[in-house]
Amino acid sequence: MLRICGESPVSRVASGFLFLFLDVALLRILLFIPALLFGFGTWVRNKFYDWRLLPSREFDFPVIGIGNLTMGGSGKTPHTEYLVRMLRERYKVATLSRGYGRGTSGFRLAGPASTSYDIGDEPKQYRKKFPDITVAVDESRAHGIKKIRQEYPDTDIVLLDDAFQHRAVKPGLNILLTDYGKPFYEDRIFPLGRLRESKRGMTRADIIIVTKTPDNFTSLERRLITKNIKALPHQHLYFSYIRYGEPAHFTGKKDAPRITMDVLSSGYSAVLLTGIANPVPLERYLQKHVRQIVPLAFRDHHEYALVDMYRLKDAFEKLSGPNKVIITTEKDAMRLEKPGMLELIGELPIYYIPIEIAFRDSDEEELRRQINDFLRSKITIKKN
Repeated sequence: MLRICGESPVSRVASGFLFLFLDVALLRILLFIPALLFGFGTWVRNKFYDWRLLPSREFDFPVIGIGNLTMGGSGKTPHTEYLVRMLRERYKVATLSRGYGRGTSGFRLAGPASTSYDIGDEPKQYRKKFPDITVAVDESRAHGIKKIRQEYPDTDIVLLDDAFQHRAVKPGLNILLTDYGKPFYEDRIFPLGRLRESKRGMTRADIIIVTKTPDNFTSLERRLITKNIKALPHQHLYFSYIRYGEPAHFTGKKDAPRITMDVLSSGYSAVLLTGIANPVPLERYLQKHVRQIVPLAFRDHHEYALVDMYRLKDAFEKLSGPNKVIITTEKDAMRLEKPGMLELIGELPIYYIPIEIAFRDSDEEELRRQINDFLRSKITIKKN
């Protein structure tokens, strides 16, 4: 009987899986201690606020916080914009952000000439889309709110963007967002996962919104998620989804060639340029419309440099056929508008896909009712 020396293919595959399992297990063991320390540190900090050993300021006018338990990617920006659209018709609205990724510090008001370097990409987006509201940035939310009221004393409402963990301010209404694709109850403390603090932090929320629910979202999924979140009696749970708009030229030029999703669906190829936490939903959406996608992904809030633009041009030029385009997000478009960069890429067909938030079933009506009830309890003189 002939005996073949060496491992069989089955043995090699089994050995490979074993080594992979051991590598993953070892990595988790190595990350467990820093995760334990990080979790303990955030627990102590939260307890200091709970026990009032650290001050948490409340205001006598409406302050609404929008945030999450995870490190980015849950849809804070479009949900903040949803609230701006809802409220600005009747009230004087201000947004206050930290201004993550900016090259400045302290309190700053956004103006027509503000750049993402000055105030960050998200505040710049708010200022560009809603020039009639006040947009400000400050690392200290309490100081920022005080300055807004000093500069604009008729401000009725301040929306705190990404402030769930910034407990030096206690919002009158706290909105917690969690991504359908990775809800907080399935996540772990950083660096084992993406949680900024323990899952118990959800108890501080007045409203919980499950974001980015898919087109085929079912009532059964709704019941299962509701069961897993275990909302407290005072908490209201809602479900939202992304509604994509038609592509817009990143410079906003009125004479730029117009491209619609129907045009893209006629056989276009696209480079997808992203510097956001989770580009997957946009990529999946585009896959339904374009012939080919070449992703060019950077880290969240990436500040684009000229070398990145050369990479972008190279990726675009390598696309086959005459029908090709560059697609990006609205946030990324804010970071592309800078001197030196515009001269290099201004002639490229770069378009962003605007997004808006919509709600499932009767959630929008109930959410609006809850927010209006909160405002009526805080604002005694309403705008006509």
